[in-house]
Amino acid sequence: MELGTLILQPNLTHLFPTFTCCVKPLKQKELSLKISRRRVPVLAAMASLILGGNGISRTQSANAFDFRFVAPDMTVEEALSGVRGHAQDLLQVRDLLEAGYWKAAQKTLRETSALLKKDIYTIIQSKPGIERPQLRKLYAYLFNNVTRLDYAARDKDGPQVWQCYENIVVAVNDFLSRI
Repeated sequence: MELGTLILQPNLTHLFPTFTCCVKPLKQKELSLKISRRRVPVLAAMASLILGGNGISRTQSANAFDFRFVAPDMTVEEALSGVRGHAQDLLQVRDLLEAGYWKAAQKTLRETSALLKKDIYTIIQSKPGIERPQLRKLYAYLFNNVTRLDYAARDKDGPQVWQCYENIVVAVNDFLSRI
């Protein structure tokens, strides 16, 4: 609101020069539309600097970036011990699907797959470079099927659900045999 009154004040001519030799004089309404469309972001930033003092130049925001996704906060041993349990939890979704609890199956699928994804990612990063491409391909296959299963459960598409579930079982067993 204050920014709108700041723009419409006639004493801001030093910020927006007018050229009288070649330009047709503008009406106040036309001037306010051109100013508000083009210069509002600049004026808002300037106003926050002037009025707020430390609006943009805060040092706290530079320290707030979280690197945990890039460098997982768990060790390889923790990931190895957790991957089998999370894989079993992922495969337990079968009971919910058989009972027809689609929403509960989706919720459990999302929770367990997120934990399994983090564990598998940590394990893949700890492997030698020659083994990583195969494991990454298996990782992508597994979690693409998890996503497809989630969508099929949302749509209550029984054949697609069971096809995706069988693909997940094969991918989990293959991954567990390789680690």
